Amino acid sequence: MLVKLFQLLSKLPLFALHAIGSAVGWLVYLLSPSYRRKLKTNLARAGYKRYLSQAIRESGKSMFELPFVWCAPPEKVLRTASIENWELAQAALDAKTGVIFLTPHLGCFEIIAQAIAAKTSLTALYRPPRKAALKPLIEGARARPNLHLAPANLTGVRALLKALKKGQAIGLLPDQVPQNGEGVWADFFGKAAYTMTLSAKLHQMSGAPIILSYAERLPFGRGFVIRFVPFEEELGNTPKQQAHAINIAMEKLIARCPSQYIWSYNRYKTPPGVSAPTDIAPDNKDRP
Repeated sequence: MLVKLFQLLSKLPLFALHAIGSAVGWLVYLLSPSYRRKLKTNLARAGYKRYLSQAIRESGKSMFELPFVWCAPPEKVLRTASIENWELAQAALDAKTGVIFLTPHLGCFEIIAQAIAAKTSLTALYRPPRKAALKPLIEGARARPNLHLAPANLTGVRALLKALKKGQAIGLLPDQVPQNGEGVWADFFGKAAYTMTLSAKLHQMSGAPIILSYAERLPFGRGFVIRFVPFEEELGNTPKQQAHAINIAMEKLIARCPSQYIWSYNRYKTPPGVSAPTDIAPDNKDRP
């Protein structure tokens, strides 16, 4: 039933889905005290509280564009997106070094894997949804030519490394909270966040360059701009230094369109079996 609903919604024009999403975003914000509190707290901590109204609308848009991105014909979806700086990735692919794409929960991040897979083979790390009913929808939606899903376990890590050794591309969400033993505590917008170490490890093991990517959502349903950005931070030698460097890179990327980050995501949760952090940095001041 959920699949049929998404397929039905996917036939609506993108501007209509975004308009509905904006309204629903406000409705959820007004009706859910926990959601409202988390959104306001995370925005204030990052220094972006003045983007609250925009963030409420963009959060709703991010949900209602999913039927279109997941269920509309791939060629129709990709027509809504323009791409900037793809040559960064193409140079690495031509050199057969492989590429590690890091994409945070920013803008329409779901469209990026499709855009990359339209140009080259991509293996993306994937964590199955907790609700079994969502699995057919999500896995079916992400099934695209050249796009391979790697489960978030040892088998999946091996698949990622194998792809890199072949000179292919892989994709990860670096701000997704990892499971016990797969991350370290590192500062993220002034608070300790359990951060994955896998991307830095894969970089060290393969020598593949890290490239950042995000898809900015254009106003009035005009589509998306997918941008590829070089990773310029010094990774350091320890897992904590590396995680901190990646978080800094994510902060800089989010600063490009802060209203489109998923601020309601529970980025600071403590995974089961992980000891809570003891050193929490002070909150940031409001950003310009």
